[in-house]
Amino acid sequence: MNGWVVLLWSFVAALVLIIAGIFGSLVVMGRITLFPEAVPSSTPTPVETGVVDTAYSVMILNATPEEGLEAQIRAKLIDSGWTADKVSATESASKDFATTTVYYVDDADELAAIGLANLIGGADVQKSDFYASMNETGGKQLTVVIGLDRSSSAPATTEETPAP
Repeated sequence: MNGWVVLLWSFVAALVLIIAGIFGSLVVMGRITLFPEAVPSSTPTPVETGVVDTAYSVMILNATPEEGLEAQIRAKLIDSGWTADKVSATESASKDFATTTVYYVDDADELAAIGLANLIGGADVQKSDFYASMNETGGKQLTVVIGLDRSSSAPATTEETPAP
């Protein structure tokens, strides 16, 4: 019985030496790092969701050949809390504006523009004073230009042109 115990301990010792040799070789070759450096975790950047602010007046321009889109968005804004006198909707002289866009004038208006863009089902948001002269109320105003991306009668390929 004494011989079997010696044989068992020899087997265990050989196994430990083999495993230690493999592990040591992997460490020396750089395949295993004993003390890895901490990898900085990336923190996700928050996506700005905007704020729905019914204090702004909204001008809606339909820059597509499809009629009635401006009335649909106007009705949606009124249902969302805007008063009828704060929302104006009309046809644009341009009928080939590519992407629906919400325009704002001041940097302070950006969150309201993002909120409005999300409310109408998504739209680009851009800072521009192009429509500032059309502000009849004299207060804060956002402008929605409805593009061909909302039109069911849009041509297959279009190029973006500025809407008047």
